Amino acid sequence: MEREAMEFDVVIVGAGPSGLSTACRLMQQAHDQNRELTVCVVEKGSEVGAHILSGAVVEPRALDELFPDWKERGAPLNTAVTEDQIFLLKGAEKAQKLPNCVVPKTMHNHGNYIASVGNLCRWLAEQAEGLGVEVFPGFSAAEVLYNDDGSVKGIATGDMGIGMNGEQKDGYMPGMELHAKYTVFSEGCRGHLGKQLNEQFNLSSDADAQHYGLGIKELWDIDPALHQPGLVLHGAGWPLTGNTSGGFFLYHTDNNQVVVGLIVDLNYDNPYVSPFDEFQTMKHHPVLKQYLEGGTRISYGARAITKGGLNALPKMTFPGGLLVGCDAGTLNFSKIKGTHTAMKSGMLAAETIFDAIVNGCEGGKELTGYIDRFESSWLYDELYRSRNFGPALHKMGPIMGGAFNFVDQNLCNGKLPFTLHDNHEDYAQLKPASGFAPISYPKPDGKISFDKLSSVFLSNTNHEEDQPCHLQLADSDIPLTQNLPTYAEPAQRFCPAGVYEVIEEEGSPRFQINAQNCLHCKTCDIKDPAQNIRWMTPEGMGGPNYPNM
Repeated sequence: MEREAMEFDVVIVGAGPSGLSTACRLMQQAHDQNRELTVCVVEKGSEVGAHILSGAVVEPRALDELFPDWKERGAPLNTAVTEDQIFLLKGAEKAQKLPNCVVPKTMHNHGNYIASVGNLCRWLAEQAEGLGVEVFPGFSAAEVLYNDDGSVKGIATGDMGIGMNGEQKDGYMPGMELHAKYTVFSEGCRGHLGKQLNEQFNLSSDADAQHYGLGIKELWDIDPALHQPGLVLHGAGWPLTGNTSGGFFLYHTDNNQVVVGLIVDLNYDNPYVSPFDEFQTMKHHPVLKQYLEGGTRISYGARAITKGGLNALPKMTFPGGLLVGCDAGTLNFSKIKGTHTAMKSGMLAAETIFDAIVNGCEGGKELTGYIDRFESSWLYDELYRSRNFGPALHKMGPIMGGAFNFVDQNLCNGKLPFTLHDNHEDYAQLKPASGFAPISYPKPDGKISFDKLSSVFLSNTNHEEDQPCHLQLADSDIPLTQNLPTYAEPAQRFCPAGVYEVIEEEGSPRFQINAQNCLHCKTCDIKDPAQNIRWMTPEGMGGPNYPNM
């Protein structure tokens, strides 16, 4: 069966904050100038927001620009931040609360909102559809299409009804080709098509190595007597040790709920580290346990974040398309925020594309004017001022790096006359297991801490079982012949969903991939020391279904 094709002015891959902001801004301009414009957004989740996971404290700056009347429109930003508390955990029982005056000002949240970014995206999708955008959830963008001259032509959605061995099942439906003058890729961190485009057009040739963190998050119902709407907690320290760094968050949102999570930097060197178990251990610290005790965990999820900042941004333009949001890496790690930056990058993309269409620019051209817009925007200024934040922590550690960042951000306003760089790839930082002792994590108590499988259950993750495995190994021997003897096969620990296992069968190890459990966090694609795992899109609608995350 041949694939059908549909023509649009603009195709947007991914219904996250950047993609939906692109769509909304495009149609706002079209309405303002009374022009016809066809825009569609494809989203691999079963619904908009199903795959969205973020902390999240949202800075409304970009939303103020996109929809100045967002409060009247009912945007789901209901809980304003009322207080920031920053802690350094000094062991299983002790903690030091840091005065706000010594905390980098980028960590202050006055004027921001605690929100579910998934719900914000659902609301943005409603605004987009109201403006005339076609939003297609449940359709995975599986392939980049190219014109004869090498420019991007659009994308093809994945085939439906393919069996595990590649055969066509009953109900097979071929994917559809979506052609466009311009295609915007807004897939989020480590987008699989964005990764291919990076390689195809050598987009990172002038950039520093990109850096990532794994964010693990839970949503809890807690005792109303303990609930303090608007309270924001951040911190670092225990149980992370050695060269394993990261930080926790606990936010009091509305409805007597809190979100709690841990971000582990993926440049750690100890192959025995399990970010999931570090998080479960951390929740027992009194700073966090005081709010969780007696509560009920109602959702769980995980997602990698792109945290290299300005220094690691790839070239975001190429013939026929643009990379925006976390697909490019616009998150501001010094604020631990990427929603407002992603939205602004999409809005700048929309303005660039619309100008090109209005001025009769042929599709498939490279929109180099985007770079001028980007570098003239508050987004660039914000990322520039924070360019040293991550490299300082990587090079100096949390104490000295934190002190440097206080001077850089609070005293020098991000304008020190030099730029720090960290060009060490995260996956290459793993050291052989022979240099470390295995970590014995506490057994979960089922009240504050939990195991992986019960956690994955709360993510509502589901994939059609009879389909090709979307976690592909370039060499199926490497897990057992290289990663196991050298690194004790770290995939069975760095995956927060129990996807990868080494199973003993008749005295011999076997590497097993439980793709059904996959949360689409992309950690395996990032951290595998051999870069042997390639995350590909599964059949549409597969993956987690996050509520209020």
